[in-house]
Amino acid sequence: MKRKTSKSGVAVSARALSAEAAVAKREPKSLLIRPARATDAAVIARFNRAMAQETEQRKLSPARVLRGVKALLADPAKGVYFVAESGGEVIGQLLITYEWSDWRNGNFWWIQSVFVAPEHRGRGVFKALHAHIERLVRIRRDVCGVRLYVDTHNTKAKEVYARLGLKATLYELWETNFVLS
Repeated sequence: MKRKTSKSGVAVSARALSAEAAVAKREPKSLLIRPARATDAAVIARFNRAMAQETEQRKLSPARVLRGVKALLADPAKGVYFVAESGGEVIGQLLITYEWSDWRNGNFWWIQSVFVAPEHRGRGVFKALHAHIERLVRIRRDVCGVRLYVDTHNTKAKEVYARLGLKATLYELWETNFVLS
């Protein structure tokens, strides 16, 4: 088998170079993961509405969602949005909220409001957002774990989460909902 040199200068097979090139084509050229700013509120609210429609067939009130996003962005105790930006455009997001665990004497970070613009899916955007969260968690002593919930029927999301090392738990989610029917 003929050997070539990768960008890093290491000798690799042509097959490995081809796989490396395929991954590079899927990944956005320049991806910045950053905390959301107040100026991101409109796009986050739009993404949240799109996610609710896509995953649960729920049509959310644009005004209510925008107020909710702005309230969170104004109060870090509620949580923090992280966005993925490429070429100056926000193309993905996730929200972290907090749940105190007295059993563990630490916070769980809950991943919520996950959305990647459809034209950017399959290119590692969520993977980059998740990796960013994992890096932040590992340098903190007050975080005992990362959790998320997913619609029972959202098999694509479950496959992505499993590939990233998340595992289903034995817990079920129950609620009394006072806002959405």
